[in-house]
Amino acid sequence: MDEIINVSVRPLVEYAFRSGSIDLRFRTATSMTEGTRLHQMVQKTYGELDKKEVPLETRVDYEEMSFHIEGRCDGLLMNGDHYMIDEIKSTSLPLSEVNEQTHPVYWAQAKCYGYMAVEKYNLEQITIQLTYIQSESNDIIRFQQYLKAADLREFMQRMVEQYAPFARWKQKHMTLRSQSSKALAFPFHTYREGQRKLVGSVYKTVQEEATLFAMAPTGIGKTISTLFPVIKAMGEGFGTKLFYLTAKTITRETAQEAFQLMEKNGLHISSVTITARDKICFKEKTICQKDYCEFADGYYDRINEGMLDLLSNETLITRNVIEHYAKKHRLCPFELSLDLTYTADAVICDYNYLFDPRVSLKRLIDEQKKQTTVLIDEAHNLVDRAREMYSAELMKSPFLELKRAYKKHNHAISLAAAELNRTFLDYRKSTHNGSLVLSEVDEELIVQLDTFVQVSEKELLQQGSDELLLETYFLAQNFIRIAKLYDKRFITYVEAGKSEVKMKLFCFDPSHLLQKMRKGFRANVFFSATFMPFSYYQNMLGWRDEDYAVRIPSPFPREHAEVMIAPLSTKYRDRERTLPSLVSLLENVVKTKPGNYLFFFPSYGYMEEVYRAFNTPAEAETMIQKSGMTEEEREAFLNEFTSDRETSLVGFAVVGGVFSEGIDLKGERLTGVVVVGVGLPNFDTERQLMKTYFEQDGKNGFEYTYVYPGMNRVQQAGGRLIRTETDHGLLLLVDNRYLEKRYQQLLPYEWQHYKVLKDPSMFLK
Repeated sequence: MDEIINVSVRPLVEYAFRSGSIDLRFRTATSMTEGTRLHQMVQKTYGELDKKEVPLETRVDYEEMSFHIEGRCDGLLMNGDHYMIDEIKSTSLPLSEVNEQTHPVYWAQAKCYGYMAVEKYNLEQITIQLTYIQSESNDIIRFQQYLKAADLREFMQRMVEQYAPFARWKQKHMTLRSQSSKALAFPFHTYREGQRKLVGSVYKTVQEEATLFAMAPTGIGKTISTLFPVIKAMGEGFGTKLFYLTAKTITRETAQEAFQLMEKNGLHISSVTITARDKICFKEKTICQKDYCEFADGYYDRINEGMLDLLSNETLITRNVIEHYAKKHRLCPFELSLDLTYTADAVICDYNYLFDPRVSLKRLIDEQKKQTTVLIDEAHNLVDRAREMYSAELMKSPFLELKRAYKKHNHAISLAAAELNRTFLDYRKSTHNGSLVLSEVDEELIVQLDTFVQVSEKELLQQGSDELLLETYFLAQNFIRIAKLYDKRFITYVEAGKSEVKMKLFCFDPSHLLQKMRKGFRANVFFSATFMPFSYYQNMLGWRDEDYAVRIPSPFPREHAEVMIAPLSTKYRDRERTLPSLVSLLENVVKTKPGNYLFFFPSYGYMEEVYRAFNTPAEAETMIQKSGMTEEEREAFLNEFTSDRETSLVGFAVVGGVFSEGIDLKGERLTGVVVVGVGLPNFDTERQLMKTYFEQDGKNGFEYTYVYPGMNRVQQAGGRLIRTETDHGLLLLVDNRYLEKRYQQLLPYEWQHYKVLKDPSMFLK
């Protein structure tokens, strides 16, 4: 027996015993904290000789493999020379709906511990007990089975036999992964200037279980320069898993291409890309119920066979691959991708799967996290995304509607909704000019929301079909969840209109929460081309004194970009006056130097206004970005930028949008980039409140709220121009503020050789 398979009890029993259908109709879920409290409540009733949280392990041989199985049982109860395993489970279901056969997986888990106990203590028999505690009432129901050691031994053999095909695949896969990652060479003939430094910094970060903030320029090859060293480190035993997080579909595709490139160079590793449920669902509506969806019906009866088939034949598990095997084995493609997440070596997904408390992959056990490296691509985007994740808002109108809808049907819901409606009305009376700002959470409101959640749960468990009630329930749950995170980095904002009141718990500074969410992972690498100023992003993303930082200079000669500043005001109050000069400037750009251009604007409205006034030169065509474009529409937009066009092409786009980050239009596919304005975010109420918050925190509020985020957008848009060593082109920055110190100091070194157009309307005439 030379092959040792290490496996914990939980994944072993889930693999062997889970069955049935996906059913995402309303189910309440006990939080981890609440579950721990309920477990401890039961454990406090144990006798003096009883033990809790008992670590157990065993070895089971099967054919050529030896399984080392370990786990921790909730209770080992002793009455004289008689032993009992107690497995505790909290449930939100009424105990009348729980019977002995409700959860076969729970019995299997308890039997595993029973087998380990009879082996450890040399017992002939043992009692297995399942203890269910109801999360709301704290009522308890227990079921028992009296089992002989021989029966448990036979049970373990059968379970290991079921698990063996997967174990064989995994053992073979891990051997190939280890060998190939050790032998893997950098997949290009040479490193670009600075690239080797980035690779070395990432490797050291993984090796030392640290966090790295890396600013590396556009075009250096950040994706391969971060993935390659992590995989090499895994081959040397520094971690076993990686997550590649990104905010955009196009950058997920770049990561997939990097894995494909390394596979061509001999790497054997499994990577899975998660696509959002509503995008990958096969059905017209995403209703995950067995009576509506054949891919949900019996899902767990087919998942093991489907996953083993996929894993045995595929390593680069993209959306197309998942869809193919999901159809072949009649499996929900989204749930299949999630199940693969816990098995694959690498996961490519959106930020929210690790950082958002509402969405995060909760089945990632602590032991897995300790061996996982997290790569955060285009990490400058995480600041605003994190603000969204850790903020919550509620509206008055749903509670008024629910109060009326349930007046006869469910008095408790109607009453709870009425209380909340009254609270919102009281807030409207307290507003000044329609708004109110508070620096704390209304605890009475949270109590009212908690009551609403409880009475709604009972209705939804029985009916589960009222969309308004379900949606409002989840919004209330999230509001309560975010309220528990509330501290000095938050503000409460109330906005009242004639018939609506909105309350928002707004997280200005997500740094502390991002620090907490990244805790427990082996290593974290935040990287971006536009961490300027570096101190701002360190502050906003949760920098700690022990973290590393590295800055990589651009490998491309800056003379390859002809940088010009046109000092034309694009401030809102001046736009009507300067519109003719701006349009003339843009037309002259295309006339003077024909080719493919991207013109970036600070808003859709301004872009559309210029687009309407723009007289497209002869031998040129124009396109314009639309709000909410589908992936197919975005792809069609970019595909128009070809190097062999007979006419010039001008794409009008929005700075900070889908075309200003993560796209590669190399060579003659892109002749020039024009950025109109300095990219400042909207001057709305939330931004004004944010500005005040940063000023009170001793920072420059205007720069933290507007200048730094705005110039980041400008840098990203301008970064589309030079992508390779051979790229040349024009970068035109249109705004007189680029000549002010606060904006000039944020221009990258690669742009600081700019020329100023004395008369913007006479561009190159």
